[in-house]
Amino acid sequence: MDTKVSRSDRRPLSGTALSWGLALLLALGAIALDSYRGNWQTLGDSFTLPWLLTAIASAQIGRWGVPQLRQLKLKQSIRQEGPQAHLQKAGTPTMGGIFFVPLAVAIALIWGYLTPSITGGGLAALWAVSLLTLAYGFIGWLDDWQVIRRRSNDGISPRTKLSLQIGVAFLFCAWAKLNPEFSTQTTVEFPGGWLLPLGTFFWIVAGFVLTAESNATNLTDGLDGLMAGIGAIAFLALAAMVTPAHPSLGLFCACFSGACLGFLAHNRNPAKVFMGDTGSLALGGALASVGILGNVLFGLFLLSGLLFAETLSVILQVSYYKATKNPDGIGKRLFKMTPLHHHFELSGWSELQVVSRFYGVSLILALLALWLNA
Repeated sequence: MDTKVSRSDRRPLSGTALSWGLALLLALGAIALDSYRGNWQTLGDSFTLPWLLTAIASAQIGRWGVPQLRQLKLKQSIRQEGPQAHLQKAGTPTMGGIFFVPLAVAIALIWGYLTPSITGGGLAALWAVSLLTLAYGFIGWLDDWQVIRRRSNDGISPRTKLSLQIGVAFLFCAWAKLNPEFSTQTTVEFPGGWLLPLGTFFWIVAGFVLTAESNATNLTDGLDGLMAGIGAIAFLALAAMVTPAHPSLGLFCACFSGACLGFLAHNRNPAKVFMGDTGSLALGGALASVGILGNVLFGLFLLSGLLFAETLSVILQVSYYKATKNPDGIGKRLFKMTPLHHHFELSGWSELQVVSRFYGVSLILALLALWLNA
């Protein structure tokens, strides 16, 4: 008797299976990293425990938060020019970042004060990245609120959003320059021991990283579970990179990795809630601020490879369209649709296929960043 299972008979990938698979991989990764660094000897130095606590708390608070968002009628408007399959998502609650971002910040701060090895400059750095993250989350909330109020995809103007992002970035950079522990971190380290002194260009580079990273995470948050899963991977890898020199920043990243994973319990396909700009801008700001203070900008660039590709696809699409305009004002397109994940959707990939493959690429980039950092 033939016991082979044909490709058509296999059960299709589900959002639940994908999220549980990612959770298992990250849990094993966190335990392995803690074991390698001997953090289990002092439980306060472990980032597996705060990661797990935040993941569970984020998933649980979502069980209360999602119905509240639905009751308040904070519903997402879907772009008419986007993939037609996404129109069925209209009415899904948005602004989910409003409950998992503050949760991650609160747990990180409380755990930091309860950890004897985190003192002085470490706590100051923890407060700095927390306040920047909340500030970027607030900018996202303003945008989400305008979208909901107007019942369209038009939030605050791009100029206003960018101005607020740059303003917050300036304050953060000013704090870093005035803080003795971080004022000298104006050199980018590359593999092989090559150093690139920034000097006064630190302000430009740091400001660019903060605004670019937050806008990249915003663009990537376009499919169910995509940014939440990528965020969980990137934050855990970033925690491993910065923990030896800056335990407080490692703790912060571990909490945000857990928060993203917990949010994925409600954001996986089919999504019950979207994180909105409230969540995506906050995640980008958190990644960038830790990369700057932890002096791991090259590692952050590798971790953000997919985010960079998503942003670059939009820039190339717009530039090529403008450059090839005919007399009727119609140009050509490099991609079927941008950001890049929509191009793959319109090329025949299912939403879950895009998300699962992007997870795979993110895991490879994380391993590469950790290897080069080591």
